[in-house]
Amino acid sequence: MVAGPETKTGAQRGLQEFITQNWSSGRMSLSALGSGRPGCGRERRQPGAGRGAGSRAPHAVRSAGIRAGQAEPERRELGCTSRRQPPPAAGPGREEGVGGGILLQLAAGGGSPRPGTLLRGCPARCQCEPDGRMLLRVDCSDLGLSEPPSNLSVFTSYLDLSMNNISQLPPSPLHSLRFLEELRLAGNALTYIPKGAFAGLHSLKVLMLQNNHLRQVPTEALQNLRSLQSLRLDANRISSVAPSCFRGLHSLRHLWLDDNALTEIPVQALRSLSALQAMTLALNKIHHIPDYAFGNLSSLVVLHLHNNRIHSLGKKCFDGLHSLETLDLNYNNLDEFPTAVRTLSNLKELGFHSNNIKSIPEKAFVGNPSLITIHFYDNPIQLVGRSAFQHLPELRTLTLNGASQITEFPDLTGTASLESLTLTGAQISSLPQTVCDQLPNLQVLDLSYNLLEDLPSFSVCQKLQKIDLRHNEIYEIQADTFQQLFSLRSLNLAWNKIAIIHPNAFSTLPSLRKLDLSSNRLSSIPVTGLHGLTHLKLTGNHALQSLISSENFPELKVIEMPYAYQCCAFGVCENVYKISNQWNKGDNSSAEDLHKKDAGIFQVQDDRDLEDFLLDFEEDLKALHPVQCSPSPGPFKLCEYLFGSWLIRIGVWTIAVLALTCNALVTSTVFRAAVYISSIKLLIGLIAAVNMLMGVSSAVLAGVDAFTFGSFAQHGAWWEQAVGCQVVGFLFIFASESSVFLLTLAALERGWSVKCSAKFERHTPFPSLRATLALCALLAGTVAAVPLLGGSEYSASPLCLPLPFGEPRATGYMVALVLLNSLCFLVMTVAYTRLYCRLEKGDLDGMWGCSMVKHVALLLFTNCILHCPVAFLSFSSLLNLTFISPEVIKFILLVIVPLPACLNPLLYILFNPHFKEDLGSLGKQTHFWTRSKHTSLMSINSDDVEKQSCDSTQALMTFTSASIAYDLPSASGSPPAYPMTESCHLSSVAFVPCL
Repeated sequence: MVAGPETKTGAQRGLQEFITQNWSSGRMSLSALGSGRPGCGRERRQPGAGRGAGSRAPHAVRSAGIRAGQAEPERRELGCTSRRQPPPAAGPGREEGVGGGILLQLAAGGGSPRPGTLLRGCPARCQCEPDGRMLLRVDCSDLGLSEPPSNLSVFTSYLDLSMNNISQLPPSPLHSLRFLEELRLAGNALTYIPKGAFAGLHSLKVLMLQNNHLRQVPTEALQNLRSLQSLRLDANRISSVAPSCFRGLHSLRHLWLDDNALTEIPVQALRSLSALQAMTLALNKIHHIPDYAFGNLSSLVVLHLHNNRIHSLGKKCFDGLHSLETLDLNYNNLDEFPTAVRTLSNLKELGFHSNNIKSIPEKAFVGNPSLITIHFYDNPIQLVGRSAFQHLPELRTLTLNGASQITEFPDLTGTASLESLTLTGAQISSLPQTVCDQLPNLQVLDLSYNLLEDLPSFSVCQKLQKIDLRHNEIYEIQADTFQQLFSLRSLNLAWNKIAIIHPNAFSTLPSLRKLDLSSNRLSSIPVTGLHGLTHLKLTGNHALQSLISSENFPELKVIEMPYAYQCCAFGVCENVYKISNQWNKGDNSSAEDLHKKDAGIFQVQDDRDLEDFLLDFEEDLKALHPVQCSPSPGPFKLCEYLFGSWLIRIGVWTIAVLALTCNALVTSTVFRAAVYISSIKLLIGLIAAVNMLMGVSSAVLAGVDAFTFGSFAQHGAWWEQAVGCQVVGFLFIFASESSVFLLTLAALERGWSVKCSAKFERHTPFPSLRATLALCALLAGTVAAVPLLGGSEYSASPLCLPLPFGEPRATGYMVALVLLNSLCFLVMTVAYTRLYCRLEKGDLDGMWGCSMVKHVALLLFTNCILHCPVAFLSFSSLLNLTFISPEVIKFILLVIVPLPACLNPLLYILFNPHFKEDLGSLGKQTHFWTRSKHTSLMSINSDDVEKQSCDSTQALMTFTSASIAYDLPSASGSPPAYPMTESCHLSSVAFVPCL
């Protein structure tokens, strides 16, 4: 901005006066301005100490200059006695004629020099710009210079030499810059400033010496800078301040001495700064403030002493600070309340937070009636006098955080202007009924993290705009608690124990926009008076399972619900949220294709960039669904159906029917057909029993899907929290793991039988079978109970199963299950491989012809194949490979995982000859018992009855003898008492040696 005749700066006016006086007295010469030629005038200009520093000037500025003949008229009029010199050549030395050209224009024409003439005095590589019409601003910062430039124009008013490598200043390097007002030497390597370094700078107002290596305040260099108003010495290494270093700085108003190594207040040096208005001594190592430390600073308004090591204050240390308004004592080591502040009658802002103050005495601020703001949080305050904050009529803000021992609400009589009150982290259990009578102007009330149980009526606090009562012990909200708070806009009642809210509790809050009731015990919420809400939080209220109508909240923009299904009432369906769902993050399709596929409503032009596309998408999404509801429904939490896909629905129903019927048939034939059950038959029967539990869990899920068909959102929250969901999840995991464990035990039993029988001539029972079965059941139960003990992962989805893509805990659980099952399949594979290798070639055909060995091998192969998709799914979630669609995941969890439960019994029924024998035996027993019931009324001497009984007894004796001969070897090592023919193809014998 170019200054006009009416907007001249002080330096410009001084320049004009200086020219006028010297011109009228006939003493005007170029050397008087420090820009004369050698031999012209009475004095010779002192050469500069170095080259200039600053930003590179544009080409137009660097090439600016005056013609060679411009200095000739000036020399003739000034009567220069030297012989005529040739015109100055272009280059760094051309500034010698600048002062004469400019002076000639100022004196003869009474106007200002042209910009091109003024910029000719700009040092090389520096950036210059006019400061008004007569002065020049020079920026030589960040050029790596080691000394100040020597060719600076005398009309320089601003000089920036910061961020260079200047390590020392020669005597009087800038003495000719008598119009300089601001000098920046920050960010150099200055360690010492000699006397006279700033000599001649009579107009200097701002001096910046921060971020250097000074170890002490320059003793004599700063003296007599009578115009200096701002001095920055921060971020140095100053450890001492000489008593006379500030002598003569009568105009100094701002002093920075922060971030140094001072250990005490420079009391003597500060006595000469009577005009000082703001001072910072922060970030030093000061330990104590003595009495009358600032006695002569009667004009001081702002004093910063934070981040020191102050542990004690003199009782009169602040005497004399009659104008002080801001005092910062934060982040020190004060152990006691600073009672010395009572002498500061004009104090408006006081901060002493983050100290070690343990108590605030009674009437602590009796001498500070002008206080507006107090900050003293993060102190280990245990005791606060009830009258500590009385009679502070100007106090606007009171903040007390972390005072954990405060049990009573303070008495605030006479502090009627308080607008913001924060008392958090205390143990206040009740509020006085007159709290609003004392604070009629209160606008913000924060009493979070206390022990409040009952609330008084806040109806008198008509100006309240925000109330924060989270993390308390509140149980009930009564009708008059917030009655007629017409200005209330935000109410936070989260993390309490609220179970009851009066239906009219919010009926007189027309301005309420934000209501937070999260993490309470609500089972219902009143809607009267909440039609203006824009933000509503209800998450964490697990008893709140019913749907909330969107018609009661026409202005709502953001809502957080306990369950995703409750967002269905606000038009948030799972199809739209598929767009941004995490399962589609890894999709390789373009953003345009993704929108067309999932939403089918967005059209994107080919030439539109991605940013415009995303902006349009957000606008369209808001237009479709103006309410942002979370947690949003997704592929595992649908609004209408539990399963969603008919393929999954048919698969689950098929598995449930087959698992229940087939396993019931196998279990009945195994446990009811035989008088004695061998080890392998027992294991087959137990596998069928646990598979039947899997069928039960699938049948329950299918029933829930059928019962809630088309309206699952109304029952989804109830189902997730129901005990039935926990039971289904437990049975699902228990049955799955028990089946794998029992199958492993069956494979080991087959290997043990081959190892311990001498080519099937004698059988040795599997040792400790009952204990092993108990261990398997205990292990499976423990694995299934882990989600219940770790936060009920079964309730994470309505499928009642831990999801592989979800919380890290659920993912880890699924991966652990896969690793455990993989270990079991590895053990089974090794056992059968050893069984195969142990047989001789001649025995191989006979061995693999044995039905039970073949059946276990078939089960091993089938279950291992079906385990692969589950393992792939779990490790994909561990590696964060999200390219698998949700439908595939649900199909694997609901169809593939329980599929062995119906395949295992089908393999036994269709391919194992023992099933036919057991079924026939079961039929004979049923027929025998039926015949016995009918013939029991006949004579016991009947020959038919005797023959039939004899035959049945003989058959049973043969069956039992064969079993005993098979499973119990004789103690003497003699052949079995009831030898049997070794054959793997005898269909008339229930048990054969290779079993």
